[in-house]
Amino acid sequence: MISRREEAGGQTPASSELDREFEELTRKISRDRGFACASYKEKCLRRRIAVRMRARGVHSYADYARVLDSDSGEYDRLLDALTINVTKLFRNWPVYEAIAERVIPPLWDAETRPIHVWSAGCSSGEEPYSLAILFHRYAALRRQLRDVGRVHVDGTDIDRASLASAERGQFNEGAFDETPADLRSQYFSATAPFTVAPAVRASVRFRRMDLLDQWPTQPGGYQLIACRNVLIYFDRDTQERLLARFHDVLAPTGFLVLGKVETLLGSVRSQFAAVDARERIFRRV
Repeated sequence: MISRREEAGGQTPASSELDREFEELTRKISRDRGFACASYKEKCLRRRIAVRMRARGVHSYADYARVLDSDSGEYDRLLDALTINVTKLFRNWPVYEAIAERVIPPLWDAETRPIHVWSAGCSSGEEPYSLAILFHRYAALRRQLRDVGRVHVDGTDIDRASLASAERGQFNEGAFDETPADLRSQYFSATAPFTVAPAVRASVRFRRMDLLDQWPTQPGGYQLIACRNVLIYFDRDTQERLLARFHDVLAPTGFLVLGKVETLLGSVRSQFAAVDARERIFRRV
């Protein structure tokens, strides 16, 4: 665990002064770039800001604020650090197995047209492409590939650089650590850069969205929402607010998939039923 001394690059100002400087810096970031620092967990913010302070060789939050004023490029690097994403294709494969077995069949068999899927906090596209591939595989197994066009996967994120990467649909070798060999060979090119199949790419679209002040409007709602390992960065009040919003934009009996260390909070718990509690898959009731 990082200490406040480490956060400030080794200097040891009084605790109250350090807290005051931190609060002023986060207000400045929110004011200048619209990044809602107040909704994020303070420990996470301190840790990631400290990374940029060390990189720039400054030892106080006040000094770092001056760096931001003098170097607009540092703001971009800071926001990249604050929204850092660690992901892979089919990350935590058992979750995708459960989705394939318990979510996709009822959605497909209901003959909903179209099937709307939302990957919230999609980073560089690994999750939405993985979900789209599961639908394509199911359609192929059912010999109904002609109907796969009814599947529309929306990937949203706040990080512009990650979205630009997602649009390319190209991945390095490390992204496939958890990808079954048959899915990799069938849905990605054989040589680097490993590019997602055009048919899968056609099922996915990306757009920038800040979950804290923007929200999608999908007529009829989404049949499936995946928001994995995103809520953990927010404080509890914000988590409860986001979960309530997910419920509101889900179609009746739609599915919600959370990260393995996330769960339903507050009054929304009574509005979902567990489909697979271990894999954090719930269904709106």
